[in-house]
Amino acid sequence: MAVKPSRAQKKVHYDQKLCRLLGEYSQVLIVGADNVGSKQMQDIRTGIRGDSIILMGKNTMMKRSIKRHAEMTGNEAVLSLIPLLVGNVGMLFTKGDLKEVRDEIAKYKVGAPARVGLVAPIDVVVPPGNTGLDPSQTSFFQVLNIATKINKGTVEIISSVEIIKQGEKVGSSEAALLSKLGIRPFSYGLIVTNIYDNGSIFSPAVLDLTEDDLVAKFAAGVSMVTSLSLAISYPSLAAAPHMFINGYKNVLAVAVATEYSFPQAEEVKEYLKDPSKFASAVASTAVVSDAAPATEAAKEEKKEEPEEESDDEPMLNLFDE
Repeated sequence: MAVKPSRAQKKVHYDQKLCRLLGEYSQVLIVGADNVGSKQMQDIRTGIRGDSIILMGKNTMMKRSIKRHAEMTGNEAVLSLIPLLVGNVGMLFTKGDLKEVRDEIAKYKVGAPARVGLVAPIDVVVPPGNTGLDPSQTSFFQVLNIATKINKGTVEIISSVEIIKQGEKVGSSEAALLSKLGIRPFSYGLIVTNIYDNGSIFSPAVLDLTEDDLVAKFAAGVSMVTSLSLAISYPSLAAAPHMFINGYKNVLAVAVATEYSFPQAEEVKEYLKDPSKFASAVASTAVVSDAAPATEAAKEEKKEEPEEESDDEPMLNLFDE
C-alpha cells in the first residue's frame, strides 16, 4: 500500500512544481475561479492540454514560491505577480497565443441558477410572456412589482422587468421566482483578470485590440510628440517636416515683403503681381485632369478588333474524288 504523502511533503512538491513552471513559461494568465466546479475545471484542463497548464493553490503558498524562485534565479520580474494574487485566483501558464487561450477557456462557461446571497455579475431581466404558472403563484410577482394578468388559467407577464441589477445580492424572492420560471441567469467560468508576459503586466482588454486600434494610438502619440516639439522648438523626427515647412513659409514671406529673392520665390512673386496667371494655371490643371479619363476611353476604343475570316479562300468541292 502506497504511503500517503504528508502535508509538509505536499508543500515541498507544490513549491518545486511552481518554481519549475515559472522557469519554463514566460506567459502567465491570472484567472478568477469563483463558482467554478471541479467537473468544469477538469474540462478546462482537458481543453487547454498541450501548451497550457493551470495551477491552483493557496495565495500564501503561491506568493512564497514566487519569492523563493526570484531569490534562486535572480528573476525579479516574477515578483510583479504577487500583488495580483488576491481572492480565489489561479495561474495559467501557457506558451500559446494569449487571445486563443483566453477564448478557449471562455468556451467552458456553464449556466447557474440565482442562489440567495450571490452577487449578480449581470443585470437579470424577466421577459414578457406566459409563465405557465397557475394563478396562485401571483404573490411572487406582486412582491417584485411585476405586472401580470391571467390568460387561459396561467400567469402572463405583461412587460419585461429588471429584477436584479449587476452588483446587487440576490434575494430570496428573486431566487424563488427565477427558479419557478426555470431561468438560470448567470454563467460561471475562469475569468482572465491580469496577464503577465516577460515581466510586463497588462489588462486582458489589450488582447481585443486590432491593428487599426494600434495604428490609431500610434498616430495619436506621434501627433502629441509633434505638437510638443513645435511648442518648445525642439527638433525631432516627427516635427522636422513641419519645421522645414514653417521655415520655408517665413523665408518666403520675407522675400515677398522685401527685394530679396530666390528661385522658389520667383513664381510666387509672379502670381502676386498678376493673379490671372494663377487662375490660368489652376484652369489648365483642371483641364488636364478632366482630359485624362477621356484619353483613357479613347485608347480603349482604339483597341484592334479581331479580323474577320477571309472569304477568298477556295471552298472544297464535295464531289471531287
